[in-house]
Amino acid sequence: MFRLFRDREGASLAPQGSVACIGAFDGVHRGHRALLARVRERADELGLAALALSFEPIPREYFARGEAVPRIDDARGKIANLAATGIDRLLLLRFNAALASMEADDFIRRVLVARCTVREVWIGADFRFGRGRAGDIALLEAHAAGSGFATRVFGDFTVDGERVRSSTIRTRLAAGDFDGAAHLLGRRFMIGGHVVHGLALGRKLGYPTANIPLGRRTSPVAGIFAVRVHGVGAAPMPGVASLGIRPTIDGTEPLLEAHLFDFDGDLYGRRIDVEFVAKLRDELKFGDLDAMVRQIDADARAARHLLGLPEPAPAGALA
Repeated sequence: MFRLFRDREGASLAPQGSVACIGAFDGVHRGHRALLARVRERADELGLAALALSFEPIPREYFARGEAVPRIDDARGKIANLAATGIDRLLLLRFNAALASMEADDFIRRVLVARCTVREVWIGADFRFGRGRAGDIALLEAHAAGSGFATRVFGDFTVDGERVRSSTIRTRLAAGDFDGAAHLLGRRFMIGGHVVHGLALGRKLGYPTANIPLGRRTSPVAGIFAVRVHGVGAAPMPGVASLGIRPTIDGTEPLLEAHLFDFDGDLYGRRIDVEFVAKLRDELKFGDLDAMVRQIDADARAARHLLGLPEPAPAGALA
């Protein structure tokens, strides 16, 4: 049974021992899942717990010192995707000043040995840890014999000759290459959340939207998109969406707004997931609402075409 833990101190998470892997796991992509499958396999062979060790915020967010750092998944999505791989334990450490300043030797003794009771540790070839990124494969191997664990290096995972990396997936998403990103990710890119009340401008203009605030999350995508919305009906529903700050109405906070085609219902409070199918254009600031209406009408027609839907009679516009 999957269990989530947050604290680096405390009793052993696996008194009988664990096979563990360590990483940021942004997106839990095909390479991550191959590593986690190997950890699950080795844990079963040895009769131990399968454990993943990760961090929130991820280290590059912490060291960015408040600058926006795009991510494929937020923390909730990462937890759900890791749980779906079949691991037994997730130690999701709070990456803060205390953890960032922990010496690599201490990380091995206090986290890997004492907290995780590791018998095997699986890492990528370029993995670094501890203060100043001083910890590496050589340091783990130096501790291994005396601490009773083995170090295993998981080689690069490739798809069609290309190394699967979170950074590559983020780059493809930012470029609107959703099919290419899905090929490496192993699933379609989505953003989910609970629908909240907005300004109701879209409804007034004939295009009511389901609004999902991004909060502290920074998305790798921005603009206007053809989408499919999951969580409303038995099948995903087609639509058009905007993700950005809405400059025409002087917005400041990023917001995902999705209009579902041929749907008239109340979604407030419901959790939905918006699947990004194709990018239509970048976000623009229009001189007036009439200009915005004309452009978004064109966006809706383009989205319908991409999604294989017939054109409806002319309507209003997406806010």
